[in-house]
Amino acid sequence: MSTQADFAAALLDVQLPHPKGLCSRNGVDPSRRFAVYRNNVQGSLINALADSYPVVLQLVGEEFFRAMAAIFIRAQPPQSPLMSRYGEDFADFIAQFDPIAGVPYVADVARLEHLRTLAYHAADAQPIRPEQVSAALADPQSLSALCLPLHPSLHLLDSAYAVVAIWAAHQHEQSLAGIGLNQGQHALVLRNGLEVELFALEPGASVFIRHLSAGQTLLAAAENSPPFDLAQTLALLIAHNAITQLNYMELP
Repeated sequence: MSTQADFAAALLDVQLPHPKGLCSRNGVDPSRRFAVYRNNVQGSLINALADSYPVVLQLVGEEFFRAMAAIFIRAQPPQSPLMSRYGEDFADFIAQFDPIAGVPYVADVARLEHLRTLAYHAADAQPIRPEQVSAALADPQSLSALCLPLHPSLHLLDSAYAVVAIWAAHQHEQSLAGIGLNQGQHALVLRNGLEVELFALEPGASVFIRHLSAGQTLLAAAENSPPFDLAQTLALLIAHNAITQLNYMELP
């Protein structure tokens, strides 16, 4: 390895000795100075993960979280100077982390928290005014060609666990005792103005919104989805400024 690679590897792995060639002007042992620097770097990365995954931290406890994060940092060091992007693969790491295998919903909670981070940092887009959407929906002649592009912050998560309920409980320090943890939920994440919002959807509504995001027309998206409350789903998207355009597909 290069000197730079040696230095970077030693920063993230406490089992490695300090890189050769270090010196100190004030006579302090270079290994002690390096150990302080290494602790600061690792602490900063762990704190960045804790900031991005606060509910995961609450679920597993701070001591366990910091130990798990330290292992993740050694396995997957940062590839970008943007700390908001660090930990993109943390949920997949958690899913394969044997010490937490008995709490399988934690990985999906991490996926949900990552989607919230993505939504917060997503590009801005001006939503269509509700009255414009209502007018388009009221026009039966063009309804079959209507497409509804959605806000770039919008994300969906289909989970086998009650991730929305788990996340919500931890916003108010509530117990998980009354939650059916193995009752799957479909989550919708989006940024409305400056606030990231989270909703639980019907399974059919989640499929419908995926079809809209893929560019299907409103009617095709509805027809290709399992049964769901179309009016309620459209009302949710309109009320939370999720629709950004009114496009019309050319039909044969």
